[in-house]
Amino acid sequence: MDNFYDVLIIGGGPGGITAGIYAKRAGLSVAIIEKGMPGGAIANTPEVSNYTGFSKIEGIELATRMFEHASALDVPFIFEEVKTVQTNDKIKKVITYDNEYSAYTVILAFGASVRKLNVEGEHQFMGKGVSYCATCDGALYKNSVVALVGGGNTALEDALYLSNLASKVYLIHRRDEFRGEKYLSSQVKNKANIELVLNSVVSKISGTDKIESIDVFNKQTKQTNTINVDGLFVCIGRGPDTDMIDGDIQKDSAGYIVTDQNMKTNIDGIFAVGDIRNTPLRQIATACSDGAIAATKAFEYVLLARKTNK
Repeated sequence: MDNFYDVLIIGGGPGGITAGIYAKRAGLSVAIIEKGMPGGAIANTPEVSNYTGFSKIEGIELATRMFEHASALDVPFIFEEVKTVQTNDKIKKVITYDNEYSAYTVILAFGASVRKLNVEGEHQFMGKGVSYCATCDGALYKNSVVALVGGGNTALEDALYLSNLASKVYLIHRRDEFRGEKYLSSQVKNKANIELVLNSVVSKISGTDKIESIDVFNKQTKQTNTINVDGLFVCIGRGPDTDMIDGDIQKDSAGYIVTDQNMKTNIDGIFAVGDIRNTPLRQIATACSDGAIAATKAFEYVLLARKTNK
């Protein structure tokens, strides 16, 4: 059968690449479908310092090494954008804007997208002071002045995390009260080096080679103030794009795909790994772990599927 694989992996980030390596080493026919650059979000991360074995490595270098590892095992990468994933039949179909592929099983590894501010300078300074992950990049700003935008639990937790690294943290929120839990809000308000900037939004990001300042518009006074910062963390939410998947795949209240400990979804033959699934931590290390587990369980599924379809 043309374009048929034991396993198709959608997404070429750490979870997807790890799944591809494990599937290939298990003797399965596998391909990774990726619409952009291999490595996912880490390819746009200036520095990774929390991945075991690398005290410090540029994101693009780590992404390249992962890609080269998979390529050395002859794991094919299909650089196309997926339009639809048909999950209802025993043989799954992945339809891109260019071709159609089939497989016994599909591993969903296309991550989650962060919500952006969509203001002047944001795109220009991505990776040059603008970050969407405090856990990933916070260590780069020890004893620096940073700002963080957001008001939910994650934003409050990230502000507290950054306050233990940076000399000062401006916490910018568009309302006068936080959406996060009260105990987190209380901790933030009592932290000496966190300054609250409420009823405000970032309207512009400025700098030369890297971010140097932000313009903050106060919705009540209608005034704009400029704040000098070394970094800006955007934490206004994120979510997976699961519209391409047909069928009734189970998701949590935030839209993340629900899996069990084996990365299985509620649909037979469909697995999910990394940022797209309901996980308490979204990091390179956890995505790789998810990918290894999913590929191992996919191998077991494929063996049964082969017997059934003989």
